[in-house]
Amino acid sequence: MSEAPHGAPIKTPGQLVAAVIAGFAVPIIIIVLLAYYVDNSTRTGAGTDSLSEAEVTARIKPIAQVEIRDANAPRVYKTGEEVYKAVCSACHASGAAGAPKFTNTADWAPRISQGFDTLLHTALAGKGAMPPRGGTSPDDYSDFEIARAVAYMANNSGASFPEPAQPASGAAAASAAAGASAATAGAGGASDAGAAQAAAAMAAMASVPQAAAAPASGATQSADASQAGKALYQQVCQACHAAGVLNAPKFGDKEAWAPRLKEPMDTVYNYALHGKGAMPPKGGSNASDADVKAAVDYMVSAVK
Repeated sequence: MSEAPHGAPIKTPGQLVAAVIAGFAVPIIIIVLLAYYVDNSTRTGAGTDSLSEAEVTARIKPIAQVEIRDANAPRVYKTGEEVYKAVCSACHASGAAGAPKFTNTADWAPRISQGFDTLLHTALAGKGAMPPRGGTSPDDYSDFEIARAVAYMANNSGASFPEPAQPASGAAAASAAAGASAATAGAGGASDAGAAQAAAAMAAMASVPQAAAAPASGATQSADASQAGKALYQQVCQACHAAGVLNAPKFGDKEAWAPRLKEPMDTVYNYALHGKGAMPPKGGSNASDADVKAAVDYMVSAVK
């Protein structure tokens, strides 16, 4: 048996020349294509936008910033929806930790039936897994803004609470809000009356720091403790105690004060100085401890 002779792939001088040229050209073409691919990708460094003024400013921007505000400028209060989205939605949007879910009428019905003032008290003081004020501080959101958020959530879940009245400055705000409270109480029922009373209290307490700020020098305090207590009561305490708003013992009401007076006076003073329930420390004022105690004595003397 014979075998066929093996033939060489290159048989002519022309094929040899073509093979030599291809052996050099093909690698060169591959190298050029790879270089073009690498050069065409996104690069960072000299000659790119990474050194532009905007990019450099963003990279060296400080982590913390100080925001300067005009303390004398009129305060712009956030709406109930804004407070809800910033604070309350963390739990109420999904019903986490037992919170009544936003717009779920079944969750909110038992709470709405308790009235607006009870809902507001719960929001301010906290309940269960919910911290006081939803974990914020009075510097973050005022009582009035918290009240707005409560009304917003409740009204979107089956309630019809009126919008809390915006605080105004001075004693006129307290009297105007109290008048609105009385009018609403006569026309609207228990829950609406409670909402108006709570709004009156919020309006009055919001004006307390300006109306009852403590003097810079302790030497200018009133020498007459009784008069100082009466003055502080009229400036601060009567916002709630005159009408018994937010479960505050009503001025001159012996039955309302009786359970409080069963405790030592030091305990009663402590409540007034450090706050209890919906009542903020010192009623939200900057009064001295002595004047706060004098105000307590003045209210207590009215029921003895």
